[in-house]
Amino acid sequence: MDTLTWSLRPATPDDVEPIAELRAVVLRPDLERLGRFDERRVRQRFRDAFVAEQLSVIVAEGRFAGCVALRPAEDGHEDGHWLEHFFIDPALQGRGLGSAVLRTLLARTDADGVTVRLNVLQGSKARRLYERHGFTVESEDSVDVFMVRG
Repeated sequence: MDTLTWSLRPATPDDVEPIAELRAVVLRPDLERLGRFDERRVRQRFRDAFVAEQLSVIVAEGRFAGCVALRPAEDGHEDGHWLEHFFIDPALQGRGLGSAVLRTLLARTDADGVTVRLNVLQGSKARRLYERHGFTVESEDSVDVFMVRG
């Protein structure tokens, strides 16, 4: 496994469409397997949820490689943050980039004593990545697995 040179930068409104497209590519296999892929909806859900201030763009080897968001929990029932919109370009998957980004973000939340939650689609290969980084299943339904670390 080669080590990629990478960094995070704040997202801007110009990032919406490239990220919406990446989301469609990354989620398509799992959504199709679950019978839930919709060509338009998969992109629109991201556009509707986009908050630039909470999102970071992953740059690897000098180019757009993905994104990740760490959003404060808002509903009052939970503490901590939600890890969302964590997408890596498929051409760069399997090279340690996801683990490196996750380690960096979790070092920050651990230092602050913050609980981190996420949800991953049932059957997604990403679940193994999260389990390797200390996430455990909190609950699940027919579509999503909700995980927590903290």
